[in-house]
Amino acid sequence: MGRFKDSVLTLCFLFLLVLIAARLQSEGSNPVTGPFRVVDGDTLAAGAERLRLVGIDAPELDQTCERDGQVWDCGQEAKAALQRMMARGAVECRGGDRDRYGRLLVNCLAEGRTIEGEMVRSGMAVATGLITYRSEQIEAETDRRGIWAGSFTMPAQWRRERKLEQEGNGFLSGMQDLLSLEWL
Repeated sequence: MGRFKDSVLTLCFLFLLVLIAARLQSEGSNPVTGPFRVVDGDTLAAGAERLRLVGIDAPELDQTCERDGQVWDCGQEAKAALQRMMARGAVECRGGDRDRYGRLLVNCLAEGRTIEGEMVRSGMAVATGLITYRSEQIEAETDRRGIWAGSFTMPAQWRRERKLEQEGNGFLSGMQDLLSLEWL
């Protein structure tokens, strides 16, 4: 009988912890109202507020990919895919935290499905976490949807390469100015 009481008390305590965690999570997550404007494949705007979809990374607007030996504007297509998803019906976004650029980090739902999961499933974004949206990404890879239909550079790697190019161009330009001896 003592073990039964201990088990019941333990279960009640765990249930209480779950309720507290759910309450804290809902307090930190505020609804964001639209209308929403699509900025790129993983960023929205609601009025002056910028919103970053959590758990995904889409090609940048000027990023290109290759499919069937042809270069295509995968960044522009990712934006168009997100626009189509946002236009399907009532979209509810919730967030609380901000990223290093000040954008509100949000999760969005439409028709009972996450917009983030749909972007990954369509092959127009990659999952950034170890677990979240991985099954959707495997499905997109297997079916060769979107960016998985050919070759592409991961968006984070693409951004790093562009940053290095820009920094390199600034350095090279400075060296050319210095070596030109026109400053003498």
